Formats: sequence, structure tokens, C-alpha cells
Amino acid sequence: MKFTRYSKFNGLDVFGINLGDLMDALSDSLLDSGYDDDYYWTRQRMPQDTSLDALRRALLQALMDQELLSQRQIQQMLDENEGKYEGSQLQEMLNQLIERLVEEGYLNLREEPVPPEQRREMMGNGEGRIEEPLPRNIKFEVTEKGLDFLGYKTLRNLLGSLGKSSMGRHDTSHLATGIEAEAASKPYEFGDTINLDVNTTLMSAMQRAVREETEHAGGVRTQVFPLNLEYKDLHVHQCDYQSSCATVVMLDCSHSMILYGEDRFTPAKRVALALAHLIRTQYPGDSLKVVLFHDSAEELPMAKLATTQVGPYHTNTAEGLRLARRILQAQRKDMKQIVMVTDGKPTACFIDDAVGAPASMQAGRRHSAGFNWQPSEKSNQRRLYKNSMGGDPWVMEATFREVQACRKSGIMINTFMLASDYYLVEFVKQMTAMTNGKAYFANPNNLSQFVLIDFLRRRKSRVR
Repeated sequence: MKFTRYSKFNGLDVFGINLGDLMDALSDSLLDSGYDDDYYWTRQRMPQDTSLDALRRALLQALMDQELLSQRQIQQMLDENEGKYEGSQLQEMLNQLIERLVEEGYLNLREEPVPPEQRREMMGNGEGRIEEPLPRNIKFEVTEKGLDFLGYKTLRNLLGSLGKSSMGRHDTSHLATGIEAEAASKPYEFGDTINLDVNTTLMSAMQRAVREETEHAGGVRTQVFPLNLEYKDLHVHQCDYQSSCATVVMLDCSHSMILYGEDRFTPAKRVALALAHLIRTQYPGDSLKVVLFHDSAEELPMAKLATTQVGPYHTNTAEGLRLARRILQAQRKDMKQIVMVTDGKPTACFIDDAVGAPASMQAGRRHSAGFNWQPSEKSNQRRLYKNSMGGDPWVMEATFREVQACRKSGIMINTFMLASDYYLVEFVKQMTAMTNGKAYFANPNNLSQFVLIDFLRRRKSRVR
């Protein structure tokens, strides 16, 4: 007879939890872009909380979202410890999950030095006292493996959602019939890769031998002859030439990316992670760099992408294009492209002191609304000119000058816009026409699909 035994709830089976699904549920917290309700009013960027307490709160929310833990179970574990979190089974369970994530290489833990104020408090005034030890300042960070996994999850979810109509080498549950088509062979020429087509080579040698024997015997074949290969009989297989590609992803991190009631920057970061995983696994000869542009521009290591947040910046598209062009010019690749993700018109540019101030500034509008003229932090010879209204002739001129420089360098610019006002559309049309690129007007929900499918299509293009 079968018996069912009921026992006291002892928490989750920590070692039975799928860490991949858990990382996927944590992705929103790990890729935090600084989006909150107060940003619209304060314009102040709050630093990301990377403490262990913040990680425990995110883990607890992820477990509840996955329905692995309920409010009743949480309350039960706390009640067993007199309602206290410290020393409860809940705390122990969350700590074990963190240990698993660290052991599997998804997260790293590091101890920050004690701040000077806290150090002075620890030293006291020289008198002996008994007190609780100060807590250690432990921070967490996502490892390269963790970032690559988040990119893989984004890529898998995207390509899986496309279903049967997607193109590529990804396995599906659908069946199909057909044959593998290959290009015809060609006669071997000096310098060709010796990928010999044996059948065509032997057939050519046999046809030549029969033709020569027939001509020698007056049209009548008289005997079996040896088969001798000659240089002109050699044929080699032809295949599509696959070129290498250098890509720079330009991410706009100006304040508008989280300003108007939605987070547009986190989807942009997911795009960069998915492209990085795709290139690493499918196109190892390619390269991918990430450039952030705001008041200025800088190259961003992939390892720091997860903790990058939007700041109270303007949009210096010209400086971003300038840096991306320099990075691509240093790459020895057949194809070079810029994938720019932004949601607004250029509103800032650098102007050399030798050029002089804009006419509007000279006319006494230095402190008028919408204009700002201040030294650059990067160079004493350049000043940052900003016009929050957009469409400023100086800013647009500087931007299109960099677009023309990209065109001369053979760099294609593909722009993915997260807004669609009239002046923005006109700007994008001019920019893409100059570099024979493409423009897509997307939203944060379908941005990944637009970018990755466009990348796959362009990557499959053949260079003869």
C-alpha cells in the first residue's frame, strides 16, 4: 500500500534550481539602466546598487516570478525565526543560491575598501568598547560568462520567436525536402586553393585522351590508352567567398533614453549582448566594439556594459561617429559597418577654438534658452556646443561632416531609431542616403528583432 508522507517545509531545493532560468529572470536587474519614476523630475542618475542585499532582493523577486516561492512560504520561513530575516532559513537559501551563481561563473564577488568615515568610526576615540562588528562591503558584478549567457538567451528567444520563416542554420521542429546546391567547378588557376574536384578532373582528362586518340587514329579508336593528367585537366571546387566584418554598435545614453516613461536603453544593451554572442559563436573572424555617445563618446568594454546607466547628457552623434570611424579604420576587415541605436536628433558637438563661436553666440545669445557653451573635459582646444532643441545648424553640420567621412572610408551606417518625429525622420533619411545604409524605426519591444535580422542578412551577403 502506497503512503504519502507530509513533512515540515524546509525551503527550496537550491541545487535543483535551473541557474539558466534564474539568470534570465535576473536579467532586468543585472542590466539596470537607471530607469525610475524620479528621473523625469530630478535628472539625477542614481548609481546602481550592487550590494549583496540588492542581489538577495533580486533573487527573491525572481523566485517569486518563476513561482518557485510564494509569499506564504516566505512568511513561514521568517516565522520559524521569530519573524527576523537575519539567521533565517530564507537568508541561508538566498546565500546558497549566490554561492552557486559564483561557483558556476555567472557572478563575481569583491570586497570594497572601507570608506574613510567608516574607518574613523571603527577607530573611535581610543577607549575600549564592545559592539557588533561592522558589516563587510561586498559587491557583485556580472562576469563575461554571465554577459555572454544573457546575450545567448536574447538571441535564442528572438530566433525562436521567428519560427519557420527565419533564415540561417538554426534547428527547428519543421521538416523540409531538397538538395544541397553547389557552384560548378572551374579550371585551376595559379593561386587558387587546391580543393580538387576529382570527378571533373578525371572526366576532363578522359575526354581529352579520347579526343587525342581518335584524331591520331583517323577517327577510329584502336586500343586502350593510359590516362595522363595534364595541367589543363585540373578543376577545383568553387564556393561562396565569405568576407569578414567589423561592426561598431553605437549606443545613445543621453537622458532621453529613459526620460519619456519607458526604458529604451536596456533593450539597446540586450542588442549589443546578443550581437556579441552571435559573432563569437557563428562568425569568429568578425569583430564587435561598443561605443557610448552622449556629451562626448567613449569605447565601452563589453564587461562593463551591464552596469552602464543613462546619464543627464545631450546627444553628440558627431563625436560618436568620429570615434566609431577611427575604431573601424584600425580593423583589417572586408566589410565595415556602424549600427547606431538612438532616439533623438543630435543636440551637441565639439567646436575647435580656432573656428570661433557660432554666430548665435556672437550675437549675444550666449546665455539664451537652449544654448550652452562650455569647455570640453577631453581637450583644452575644443569646446562643447549644445542646443537642447535639436536641429541646430552647427550641430547638424558637424554630424553630416562625420557621416561624409564614414562614407569616404567605406563604412556603412545602419540606424535604428526609437522615435519617429518629423525632423528626426528627415535627419535619418539624409544620413542613410549618404552612406547607402538603412534606417529602421523601431520601439524597445522589437528593437532586437530589427537589428539582428538586418545583421544576419548583411552578413550573408557575398563579396566576389
